[in-house]
Amino acid sequence: MQKLFDINEEGFSVRCKLFFNKDIHDIKEIVIATHGFGGFKDNKSIERFGDKITSKNKKFGVICFDWPCHGQDARKKLVLYECLTYLRLVVKYAKETMKADKIYNYSVSFGAYLTLKYINDNENPFNKIALRSPGIRMYEAVMDSISEEDLGKLSKGKEITLGRDRLIKISQEFLDELKDNDITKYEFFDYADDILMIHGLKDEMIPVAYSEEFAEANVIELIEVEKADHRFSNPQQLDFAIQKIIDFFS
Repeated sequence: MQKLFDINEEGFSVRCKLFFNKDIHDIKEIVIATHGFGGFKDNKSIERFGDKITSKNKKFGVICFDWPCHGQDARKKLVLYECLTYLRLVVKYAKETMKADKIYNYSVSFGAYLTLKYINDNENPFNKIALRSPGIRMYEAVMDSISEEDLGKLSKGKEITLGRDRLIKISQEFLDELKDNDITKYEFFDYADDILMIHGLKDEMIPVAYSEEFAEANVIELIEVEKADHRFSNPQQLDFAIQKIIDFFS
């Protein structure tokens, strides 16, 4: 089952989708699932995850949402602070409105970067965290996707657009935010036992070496998936990753 809803607080409107078994009142544990840069909440990989985990256990619900400037969100300019605010508001909704006993996090790429940034800056609200194709070095990943022409525009104070499902306005200010908030400078030892990382060996956007270095430095379990690309576009490889995550949460 699926339900669309908005969280309207602090002048923001966070567009959300909830996956559940049959009865919302059965939900006791919530997974907050976040998408990557240029993605949106209605993507097939989150839907696949939501359907699988809720069909196996009716106590689970999955909330996904559009990051600022993504999907159906109304924001016009991407700002790191607003991304972290959205995550905070969704966590608050899961705790206070849905009265979840436990909250988990399943995040991909840019969403994984934001999750790690969030738990470094705030008290960690998640019982367990699963990160697939994590944007460990998000600044480098975004810079690698920008053409020389667009770099010239940025140097002149102009905005550029990036993205696939929806074009997103990017400024030099946002790039500077990413550069200044390098999560490899933070330590995550206190959360290591509750974090699982999964990365494809054929990731064409974020080298698996970034995850290997990060996992080793923080003593975090890393599962490497042979032949898997950044999006885990092969259904069998995606199902493998999803099952590992479900087992980890369960």
